[in-house]
Amino acid sequence: METDAHPTSSALIGIGLVGLGFMGRTHAAAFAASGRARIHAIYDRNPDALTSVRGANSIDTGSAAAAAALADARQMTSVEAMFADPEVQLVSITTPTDSHVELALAAIAAGKHVLVEKPVSLDPAAIRSIGDAAAAKGVLAMPAHCMRFWPSWVWMREAIKSAKLGTPLRARFQRMGQAPSWSKDFYLDDARSGGAAIDLHIHDADFVRAAFGEPTSVHASGSRRHIVSAYGFAGGLRVTAEGAWVDDPNFAFVMTAVIECERGTLDFRLGRKRELLFRQNGTEVEVPVAAGTGYDGEVRALLDAIACGASEAPVTMEEAAKTQELLQRELLAIP
Repeated sequence: METDAHPTSSALIGIGLVGLGFMGRTHAAAFAASGRARIHAIYDRNPDALTSVRGANSIDTGSAAAAAALADARQMTSVEAMFADPEVQLVSITTPTDSHVELALAAIAAGKHVLVEKPVSLDPAAIRSIGDAAAAKGVLAMPAHCMRFWPSWVWMREAIKSAKLGTPLRARFQRMGQAPSWSKDFYLDDARSGGAAIDLHIHDADFVRAAFGEPTSVHASGSRRHIVSAYGFAGGLRVTAEGAWVDDPNFAFVMTAVIECERGTLDFRLGRKRELLFRQNGTEVEVPVAAGTGYDGEVRALLDAIACGASEAPVTMEEAAKTQELLQRELLAIP
């Protein structure tokens, strides 16, 4: 029996988590904090991951509420069992990229909404197949493009789209972190993960599209491990973005954005006491933004869309496919 895909607005939405790695635990914390969902079922192909959610040595989620929810959730022996459970309405998929499409299509066929971790797939056509299947089934399918919901980045995008700071002139983004020391057989295999140019740099490529539109030109240098891309737009706007995995195991993650506009400059630095600043005529002002992370925001947005019976997810698979096409353009542009 399929579950009701459109619960009443006051009902808690039943969540099935597929994958209990770092991103699975991150999604768990966001669902637990939402107040709109309950984690009903969990599955991981590694039996140790399932057993580790209970007991004194349970996995760290960074959230006591998430840890408790995972400990109380039904442990499924297969994804088929989870997808057949009528109490699961939304399936969160945080497994390796090359398993996303098959899992998402199976969940949709069972009448479930899906949240699929980025990148959804390295193949834009496969991403679109998920969106088409969801539309045909009457459920929502959303890519987990968390920067679309990160409070400071929401503010920056809206400021650009509304032209409240005037015409954007130049923008620079940088996102660099340690090369993954976990799941190396996946992350360090470019054919599976796409490398840093896809798995990490995707956030900035997607923001560029969401904020400025489709670039008219794309230039890139580097490699899948360390890419520097330059985007051109009608009117002369130039945007650059750098994404890299760094070999130094002690390297501190860097996420920055500098957007120069006619009326001043936006300056974001992750981890700085005042993360988002606006500078104008020598004056520096902190921009007040909502608390929370992009993971919290994306989960709340999707849960709200499900509760109100929306016909389209807050971010669509078509948007994810277009971002993947932009990333392909960048990789092809590398000399």
